[in-house]
Amino acid sequence: MAKVKGSIVVDIEKCKGCEVCIPNCPTEVIQLADDVNGKGYHYAYMANPDSCTGCANCAIVCPDGVITVYRKKVE
Repeated sequence: MAKVKGSIVVDIEKCKGCEVCIPNCPTEVIQLADDVNGKGYHYAYMANPDSCTGCANCAIVCPDGVITVYRKKVE
């Protein structure tokens, strides 16, 4: 069975740092950045990218739809 490697892209300027995605990530990949975006919000980012499975829980629960999930099969 092929393994799946995931990755997310967060639209930093549209993320309002609500933190809804953080507890919904089963592999604890997402954290809030210390930096802020143009609106002054701390935004979500992949703190532990090697653990992402591409489950898309974060994108499903994001109220603003700023997270895009990518999956890739790895041998």
